[in-house]
Amino acid sequence: MNTKKDEFNIYTAIDILDEQCVRLEQGDFDISTTYNQDPVSVAKDWKAKGAKWLHIVDLNGAKSGTRVNFDIIKEIMNTIDLKVQVGGGIRNIETAEAYLNAGISRIVVGSIAVTKPEIVKELLEKFGGDRVAVALDCRDGYVAIDGWQTKSDLKALNIINQYKEYGLKTVIHTDISKDGMLEGPNLEELRELAELTDINIIASGGVSNIDDIYNLKNLKKDCPNLDGVIIGKALYAQRIKPEELYTDEIYL
Repeated sequence: MNTKKDEFNIYTAIDILDEQCVRLEQGDFDISTTYNQDPVSVAKDWKAKGAKWLHIVDLNGAKSGTRVNFDIIKEIMNTIDLKVQVGGGIRNIETAEAYLNAGISRIVVGSIAVTKPEIVKELLEKFGGDRVAVALDCRDGYVAIDGWQTKSDLKALNIINQYKEYGLKTVIHTDISKDGMLEGPNLEELRELAELTDINIIASGGVSNIDDIYNLKNLKKDCPNLDGVIIGKALYAQRIKPEELYTDEIYL
């Protein structure tokens, strides 16, 4: 499942909390907005509007460390034919294998990249870099863990360098201060990270309008390893219309 350097991928977000489709502000579980009570219907709708990738997060799982919403995610996989990456609560080989066996294209690990590096190394060696990505959720430049609730003493590049030798190919970089705030992505931090590594980077957090997407595409001209962007609240709040996003002009 290699991605081409000239492609710009749009990862449409579905965050699941208590079996509902929600969005958080700055990773705060106490500040959430429910957009739909049926994540499966949301997935169907995004596919019908032109989505090619889904980025699904089990928020309950991210908080508890278990696959709380696994059945819902599996139902989504059984209902639609899209590429899907899943994160939230994937903290052992068994959970990772369960998702991959269910047809998930790529799993995303977060906290354990800091707390249990031996598991991440095993995942990369067993399943390969095409099927395992690392989420780098950053606050003030440092990676946060435990559903964004705890700030570590590691920076994004530290973790990239740690796992690159084990086959890591893709990281998701989220600026928590931007996430859910509709204030625009952190282009400077993305550029800095992209220029320091050849790992594929997926941007996340802050997208507010279609101009932000074009700004990221322009950044890709200088940083070809900018793989794409995760979009959530801007779509749900109708700041970006599907018909202006899911187009060949954006994807290519």
